[in-house]
Amino acid sequence: MTVDPRLATAVRAQLARRPPGAGRVGWKLGSGERERIGGDHVIGNLTTATMLADGATFRGGGVKLQADVEVAVELGEDLEPARYGVALEICDVADAGSVEELVVANDYHRAVAFGPFAEALPEGLVGALVVNGERRAAGPAPDDVADRVAAVARVAEAAGDGLRSGDRIITGLIVNTPLVTGDEVAAELGDLGRVHVRIA
Repeated sequence: MTVDPRLATAVRAQLARRPPGAGRVGWKLGSGERERIGGDHVIGNLTTATMLADGATFRGGGVKLQADVEVAVELGEDLEPARYGVALEICDVADAGSVEELVVANDYHRAVAFGPFAEALPEGLVGALVVNGERRAAGPAPDDVADRVAAVARVAEAAGDGLRSGDRIITGLIVNTPLVTGDEVAAELGDLGRVHVRIA
């Protein structure tokens, strides 16, 4: 199945807006119902401009912030998943206009932080978000992570880019929760550990 030309065009426009000098980190998969064009979920690019260290403070502002917990994948030399970890994505889910405009604006993305990576993906993982010490949301991790990576590859290639060894891919939200200034939020993913950030 061919990637919808509207999606490929929107991703190319998104990539043209990458901050000058920002290093490549990888990709994100938009897994929400609105995050589709044609038969494919939309994707966003991840760079060092929005990557946070574990325990860092997010100062990027936003209108309607939320946290997502996701399974993160790091690709090996063969472009297959080689390592797995927990990711905490900060999104601004304020209305972004049309789906194409949402893609050009990088699919709600504002920041991402990664926990430690491991060489195996345990079965039966549960992703959870803890805000100010209170568990706000939890749900089962997806069991189709490799398929999600392949979906990112399809769209990235259609947009004239693709996957590279070492890319990190966050594979779609497990659960999310709203955030406000002053919150401290942690994403947990069972045996894969946890990562947290503060919202300024």
